Amino acid sequence: MAQLVRVQNFNVSADGYGAGEGQTLERPFGHADPETMFAWAGATASWPRRAEPGGSRGLDDYLVRDYDRNIGAEIMGRNKFGPQRGPWQDLEWQGWWGDEPPFHTPVFVMTHHLRPSFTLADTTFHFVDGSPAEVLDLAKEAAGGKDVRLGGGAATIRQFLDADLVDALHVAVSPIELGAGSRLWESPDELLDRFHRDVVPSPGGDVVHHLFWR
Repeated sequence: MAQLVRVQNFNVSADGYGAGEGQTLERPFGHADPETMFAWAGATASWPRRAEPGGSRGLDDYLVRDYDRNIGAEIMGRNKFGPQRGPWQDLEWQGWWGDEPPFHTPVFVMTHHLRPSFTLADTTFHFVDGSPAEVLDLAKEAAGGKDVRLGGGAATIRQFLDADLVDALHVAVSPIELGAGSRLWESPDELLDRFHRDVVPSPGGDVVHHLFWR
């Protein structure tokens, strides 16, 4: 079975932005409100940070559960890893996620400023400088035959789309507009030259799911 490159549960605003402007340590998504962007996922029974029983079932819940299915490695851009820019000033910073990151696989962080790899729980972060194709080769080898998840942000996903390296995407479009930030697309129709698409409203009505496949 071929290894796939998958975008899973990536959220954008109605005007195509995956994050807002002004990213800081306290605001990973800039002026965007992540609680609004991710409300559909947080309401599901399978949301991993759910503190109380309950939650919705159906399509939203299935997509949350599908996030980790057959994933052997993740690729992300530096802005998803953290808010620092330029040469690393603080090597003590090890990402937004604390001592137990949610990835459970090798993670390849694309950056022009390298730093040593490190491991937290069952996740090892590698910092790599290369083209999308070169980084994908590293991730596929590390994935051991499983799929590679392209985690974001929007600019990183766009690089891989422009290089024609993505096999499947699930993008959840929220009914808000950000006006500026890191943009995935001006319109999802841009991808229809390469992908089939199903458009399915969330049962909860919070988002519209766009499911793309080759």
